[in-house]
Amino acid sequence: MPKNAYELAADVVVVILGGGRGARLDPLTRRRSKPAVPIAGKYRLIDIPISNAINSGMERMFLLTQYNSVSLHRHIHQTYKFDPFSPGIVQILAAQQTLESENWFQGTADAVRQNLRTIMELRGDYVLILSGDHMYRMDYRRMLADHLEHRAQVSLGVIPCSEAETSQFGLVRVDQGGRIVEFREKPQTAAARAGMAVDPGLLRAHEVDATRPYLASMGIYLFDKQALARALDNTLIDFGRDVIPSVVGSMTIQSHFFTGYWRDIGTIRAFFDAHLDLVRPEPPFDFYEQGWPFYTHPRSLPNARVSDTRFLHSILAEGSVVDGCEIEQTIVGVRSRIKNARIRRTLIMGADPSPPPAPAGAPPIGIGDGCEIENAIIDKNARIGRNVRLVNAAGHREAEGPGWAIRDGIVVVPKNAVIAEGTVI
Repeated sequence: MPKNAYELAADVVVVILGGGRGARLDPLTRRRSKPAVPIAGKYRLIDIPISNAINSGMERMFLLTQYNSVSLHRHIHQTYKFDPFSPGIVQILAAQQTLESENWFQGTADAVRQNLRTIMELRGDYVLILSGDHMYRMDYRRMLADHLEHRAQVSLGVIPCSEAETSQFGLVRVDQGGRIVEFREKPQTAAARAGMAVDPGLLRAHEVDATRPYLASMGIYLFDKQALARALDNTLIDFGRDVIPSVVGSMTIQSHFFTGYWRDIGTIRAFFDAHLDLVRPEPPFDFYEQGWPFYTHPRSLPNARVSDTRFLHSILAEGSVVDGCEIEQTIVGVRSRIKNARIRRTLIMGADPSPPPAPAGAPPIGIGDGCEIENAIIDKNARIGRNVRLVNAAGHREAEGPGWAIRDGIVVVPKNAVIAEGTVI
């Protein structure tokens, strides 16, 4: 009897790409890889694809890592411990020298190719390839169902986008049945994206707004295992730029429409905006949906303690102490310490359980008395002295100084940084 997507989900091999240097997220990625970057006060980016996979019944996961991966490995080891009688696993496949290759991973496709022998030896006929730096909630079984229904060899997750967004993503052109007939990587001009708009009837069929007439690749790929081996039987480096365009026309490639919330948060601006989405009165995405939890490292922390503080549209994580503050549109991460401060439109990542020793004369970890902070990202273990103003009053787009940086107009205080008393940025 033929199996359906729900029955086959347990046999899907999930491969999660651990990311490269993540230069566009600097300075958040100076000490960690992109998937290890803290989000939403208590999670890390990698928790999103792993949680989506677990909730989709796809519990055999392999995480490909290379750059700045120590904290990512530690998080995986501490967090994802499955029942000993369950097939569930999150196994790390770090870059290594082998008889087949002595090189580091050169790109997304090369990373999978270098681990292809391991993947091919595993049980199951399907391989789901995911990125570790997107924010979304998705049932991958629906994508598998589309894949089976259309007898596809490859399926791509696609999301409608506006003309202004087309230069950021790979674009696909599909026929009336959703089969992909063309792929263009990040077209930068009107001429480069000419002819890629979706037929209005197809948009209506998927209940998509006409203001988003293009289809962007989400970086989610579902392959028949044998099709993956054929697609990688070459020296092509990247899935989006190289592999997918090379197999259009020679393989059956199906689109899987996704119309929910999805953000590629590979830049400081996108990362910041995604967090402001979380603190809207009616957020387009949050971590609270019953029946589809997002998992992370469990902590034995006390509840947050708040005194004489006004919160508006904010999120407060456990283990925090906040006293005498005005906080608006802000996420306060685990173990934060804030006193007599005014904070608006800011992400505060909090502190580690065992932060490094304080430099001589440095203020304590947290945000000191009399501070004003707006449109900022404060990374873990930051030490911000009294009467500091982080508001980018000069309106810089890009700048850098001791213990701080400005990216896309947003003030960023890196991990373990020290901002001296009275500093104005």
